[in-house]
Amino acid sequence: MVDEEAEALQDGRDWLEYWHLLFKVTVKDIEDFQKSYKNSEEELADVKAAYMNFKGDMDRIMESVMCADYTDEPRIREMIEQAIKSGELPSYKAFVKESEKKKMSRRRRAEKEAKEAKKTKDELGLGGESDLQALIKSRSRDREKEMDNFFAQLEAKYGNGVKKGGKKTSAKKRKAEGTA
Repeated sequence: MVDEEAEALQDGRDWLEYWHLLFKVTVKDIEDFQKSYKNSEEELADVKAAYMNFKGDMDRIMESVMCADYTDEPRIREMIEQAIKSGELPSYKAFVKESEKKKMSRRRRAEKEAKEAKKTKDELGLGGESDLQALIKSRSRDREKEMDNFFAQLEAKYGNGVKKGGKKTSAKKRKAEGTA
């Protein structure tokens, strides 16, 4: 049964094309979603939920809210402050008494991550949608090679050997027969 499934997975199908048939998401779709999501009721609900879940910890709130980066923090902080003033949200010490040092640390960390992401993007030569497709195909090929190596190692370890247990068993029987 496993062999049949493995054959079905390696039928020569272009998985990237299959993925695109199932999920037709483009970079423009993502950008459009970001534009419609930011400052929406959905984002406000997500910010409030994150505030409650993380008890006012802005580090974790900023990490969990979709489409948010460090430049959005003042806007998100304002949303939370308004909800606290209106009584929709409780006032958590972690939020109200957050130190400037912690805010600056979060900002520096986000700026560093943004620089690393830009550097990686430039190293990989990503700029548009076709570049993203090339990266996906490249990673898919790399994973395929890794799996081939893994299966080759398993085959070398378990597939080509002679059964060793039979000799030991027969030797034990001979010894038992000789002592009896």
